[in-house]
Amino acid sequence: MASNTACLRVLRHQAYCTPSRQTCTRIAKSIRNHRAFSITPSISAAQAVPETAPPSSAKSPEPPRKGPKHISPSVKLAAEVHKRAPTVTEPYIAYTVCGKLIKECAAQADYTIPQRYEKDGVIPKGPDGEEYGVGKGWWYEDLGLKATFNNWTQITFLHMYILTVRLRAFPPSHAPVWHQQLLDHFFYSAEDRMVREHNIAARSIRNNYLKDLFVQWRGLLAGYDEGLVKGDAVLAAAVWRNVFAAREDVDFRGLGQVVSYLRGVLKGLEGMGDEEIAKGDIVFGNPSSQRKLVEEKSGMMDTLPKVEDVEKMK
Repeated sequence: MASNTACLRVLRHQAYCTPSRQTCTRIAKSIRNHRAFSITPSISAAQAVPETAPPSSAKSPEPPRKGPKHISPSVKLAAEVHKRAPTVTEPYIAYTVCGKLIKECAAQADYTIPQRYEKDGVIPKGPDGEEYGVGKGWWYEDLGLKATFNNWTQITFLHMYILTVRLRAFPPSHAPVWHQQLLDHFFYSAEDRMVREHNIAARSIRNNYLKDLFVQWRGLLAGYDEGLVKGDAVLAAAVWRNVFAAREDVDFRGLGQVVSYLRGVLKGLEGMGDEEIAKGDIVFGNPSSQRKLVEEKSGMMDTLPKVEDVEKMK
């Protein structure tokens, strides 16, 4: 009998403590409302605004002052990247844009070897065994360079260097990604050209060429950087060593046009914002526009000693 009484007490206590169906529904609604996502920050009890109005002696807050806000380059670049693809991180944006930029660089000295696709075609070669192709544009038709893989590489490198100098001005947290993607896309393009135009099927041979190209790129960076700092004479020497392969029969007017073209394009890119560069809408011209400037007589020529004076000094 005592055990039955104890059981009844336990059952009554559970019935009293168990919430009703209506109570459960109200609790569930309260939990759902509490877990709903919100873009407004939560406010603690200490920061909560009192419902009662402040006393008349309290000063009303001053309105915010209007004026131009300084936006850092990092914010501008990030905003442009976010606008182009809000759900994609920057490396993917840099990958796409740099692929577009490398195509523009490589197009400046593009060439083909039509004999490669002929049944019994004979590919012309130079004294050192380098295959000659067919190319159009200022670099081949006006400057007189041969349409070879090495010349294509050096002209592409020249335009890559121009972009690299401009990418250095990106915020430090963004620049390395763009530098790496630009270089990676060049090596993709170079290896594809080895296979497609020169039929280099062995991967080991292609890897050796790519390693050599990387060494050339590092040396080119140092040479062109030195030229930008020390003046046009040093820059012309660097262009002569790389683009003209240090030939003695170099066209000095053409060399001057390349140097003037390089500096002119750098100045043009300097006036563009980071967000514009991040779009990848860059189109290169060619050095032919610098011919008139190069042929103008320099005022320094009148300060040089005359031949007669030099002869008298001997």
